[in-house]
Amino acid sequence: MKVCGLILTMVLGCALAMAQDSGVTVWPKGVPPGGIKQKADFGDHLLEISHREANGRVELHQTKADVMVIQLGTATLVTGGEVIDPVATGANEIQGSGIKGGVKRTIGPGDVIEIPAGIAHQFFLAPGTQITYLVVKVVKR
Repeated sequence: MKVCGLILTMVLGCALAMAQDSGVTVWPKGVPPGGIKQKADFGDHLLEISHREANGRVELHQTKADVMVIQLGTATLVTGGEVIDPVATGANEIQGSGIKGGVKRTIGPGDVIEIPAGIAHQFFLAPGTQITYLVVKVVKR
């Protein structure tokens, strides 16, 4: 339930106040202390901030679920379906050029999204827009 507590904290805008000396990571106001490029790997989950200013490629993580909290901006998220032109980009990671038969939905600030391992997903942005979101990648057991 650690992930659920983190997500609720982020969504409700509460301060994530925990002692630094106990190995706890704190990202004040949702930004990593090392900047937006900093990622934190805890073994069974990872934290990162993603920022997009253009459409993304299809992603499919075979062993990790994505839990996202949209911070700024809007996009169309397509999930499910079949990956078009799949290419392995790393261990248990697949990318592609598109999705055949997916479900489209508009997402925006405050939305919480959980994409299970094995589900294709892709972001589409309107020209001139951007989106920023917290991602918790949860390793499937």
